[in-house]
Parts: sequence; structure tokens; C-alpha cells
Amino acid sequence: MHFKVGLLGLGTVGAGLAEVFLRKNETIAEQIGCPISLAKVLVRDLDKPRLVDLPPSMLTTRPEDILDDPDIHIVVEALGGEEPAYTYIQRAIRNRKHIVTPNKEVIAKHGPDILDLARRYNGDVHYEASVGGGIPLIAAFKQDLVANDIRQIRAIINGTTNYILTRMDTAGLPFDAALREAQELGYAEPDPRNDVDGTDAAYKLAILAALAFQIRAAPEDIYREGITELTPADFAYARAMGYAIKLLAIGRRQGNAVELRVHPTLVPREALLARVEGAFNAVEVEGDLTGKVVFYGRGAGARPTASALLADIIDIAQDVLRRYAEHTPRLLIDPSRRRLAMADVESAYYLRLMAVDEPGVLAFVAQTLADAEVSVASIVQRIATTDGRPAEIVIVTHPTRESHAQRVIERLRASAKLLAVPRPMRVEAE
Repeated sequence: MHFKVGLLGLGTVGAGLAEVFLRKNETIAEQIGCPISLAKVLVRDLDKPRLVDLPPSMLTTRPEDILDDPDIHIVVEALGGEEPAYTYIQRAIRNRKHIVTPNKEVIAKHGPDILDLARRYNGDVHYEASVGGGIPLIAAFKQDLVANDIRQIRAIINGTTNYILTRMDTAGLPFDAALREAQELGYAEPDPRNDVDGTDAAYKLAILAALAFQIRAAPEDIYREGITELTPADFAYARAMGYAIKLLAIGRRQGNAVELRVHPTLVPREALLARVEGAFNAVEVEGDLTGKVVFYGRGAGARPTASALLADIIDIAQDVLRRYAEHTPRLLIDPSRRRLAMADVESAYYLRLMAVDEPGVLAFVAQTLADAEVSVASIVQRIATTDGRPAEIVIVTHPTRESHAQRVIERLRASAKLLAVPRPMRVEAE
């Protein structure tokens, strides 16, 4: 048998795959046990300069040249975005093709439906590169961790924000300067909103939640906060108290309820996740049999993503040769699982308050916390300065319910004794 692959899209990801595919074609064929070739590539403009040199005969602007070609066995969707990618994937499956995709948005929103459709048409769908780039993460949940009752996931799964937060921490840069630096180095897109507002991480958490907790969660239903409101002062206080600030994606099971949230988080500096720097990703998984395990590596980039895509292609081809493709694993969803409302989530909190420099302010803050049944773990106070900087009070609470913390924040913001109450952050223990 000679496997033929069709590629939808020749941007950074598609070009990276094509380059490695052509360079390592003989090695890939040896791994599979038969010839394999890149047959056709969908592009928007035939005359546009390319990141990889391909024969003109291999390029097409017509999706049907790939989706409807009976000689193409595997379709790699590297277009990104929800449409037309989702429509093309469905069409390819109905034409009895196997799918490989790094598209986190499509898998987060439509993963279970895509897998059900593939099962009906005896196809296979692999999406290893949708979370963690080149980190072998999806396969681990499907195989190595499958016997575990997963208790929690805590993950740094957006390299752009992790780079920005690292630079704000280590160099004292404000957010805008750290973002510009990330864009200049190619770690951040010209329009970085999906990264810095937590959307990208929410997509990936939705995918992991389905695998780990058997819950179908729409990305828009996952609580998320971005990193744009963080300031150098937050990093200075966090560092003084022994914390690093990371954008964490957190999934935690409590009976049949699962909490799912993405937000900036204070993490003890001795914790493994606190030491993940730059554009690297890390996913900490806690299972009842394995305990805590950590997956670490580059979460993005053409070559790490190409590695994951090629692994999926090889896996599908080997399964077809062994006639396993008709046994496509179903993504099991437990209908009894529900998403825990954010108001019921429990966490410790970091509060930074800019206060009027007058007697009784600290007593008012303490009473407000006590009235909401929120206890204080630590407190730091900086007095007002002669250059006009206001007094600041920084508090870390013991774990409390989100609804209690929000009640405190609302009352503090309504008080004339406080000049400002910036957005609080949640605190994770090691």
C-alpha cells in the first residue's frame, strides 16, 4: 500500500510539516512499513512566496482536489480557526479519509461530534498537536493514563503568555513592553488577544477536560481572565511573598462536578510549575494511580508541531495496515458530570488595595473580610510616600469560596477609604 496525504494550509504549521515530511520521507516510510507521500497541498494563492519549496503540481486552490480525491488516505487540516476547517474535516470524514489536525478551536468546540462522525465512517481522528505542541500529551491521556481516575490538571498551556509573564517577573517589564518583545521574537501574533485574554488556554483546557474528566465543556463556559491588567507591582509583591505569577488552566474534579478555570495565579516559587519559563509549556496531571506527573516542553513552533502531526500520521497509517482503524476509540462523555459554578469554587486569594492614608483603614479591611467569613493568611502594608504614591495593603487569604471573595471585593470597591482595588488573583498551593 502507498499512503497519500493531503495538506490543507501552508502557513507556519503547514509549511513546517511539509518541510519535515519531505526531508524525513524515507524514515517515515520505514516507521510505517510502506511508502507514504505528500500528494496535494491546499493554498489560497498559487503565486505567493512559500516558506517551503514545493513542486507547482502539488499545490491547489481547490479544496475538492483533496477532500474528494479517493486516492488520498489522510487529510491534515492546518488552516486554523473554526471555519472552513470544521466543514472540510466533516467532508473529508464522509469521504472516508482519516484526519490529523492541530486545530484547538475546532476540537474544543466540536471534538466529540467529529469523533462520532469518524466512527460512523470507520475513520480515525488524531489531534495530538492541538494541546502542548510537540509534548506527547493527548496520547498519554488516551493510553498511559487511561486506567487513572484523574483528580486534577494544572497547566501552563500558552507559550505567549508564559513568555510575557516571565519577562515581567525577571526583568520588571510592564505588560505592553513584554508583549512587544514577544511579538518581535515571534512568540506573539500581531493580534495577541486570544492568547492574552485566556481564550487559547480555555480551548485547550476544554480538550483536556473531555479526556481527563469525561465532561463536555464549551470553551465559552470556562471561566477565564487574562493577563493584561497585571502590573510590575504585582510581580514585586508576589516575589517578596515567595510566589511566581502564571496563567494557569485548572481542572479539578469534585465528585460529579468539575471546576474549569483559566486565570493568572500565584504559585509557590518552589513548585515545578513556577519554574516553567519563557515560551515553554507544562501540564501537571494528578491521577489516583500515578500521583502527580508533569509533561514539559515547547508548546508551539513549526518543528514541535510538525513532530506531533507526523506522529499522528504514522500512528494512523500503522493502524490501517493492522486493520485497527475501524476500532476508532470513542471520546467517552459522562452525562452525569457537570461543570462546577465559579461561585462555588474554593481558592486562596491575593488582594492588592490602594488606600487612603488615614487611621482605621486596616481595621475596616479586616472587618470586611471577617464579615464575609474570609480569614487572612498574610498581610503586607506599605505606607504612603511623599511623592504621592498611596498606601498599599497586600493580603493573601486562606482558601474561601469565590462567592465570599467577590462579596469582599464589592464592598471594598464601594468604600471611600480605598482609592482602588485592582483585579485580585487566586493562589494555588504546591
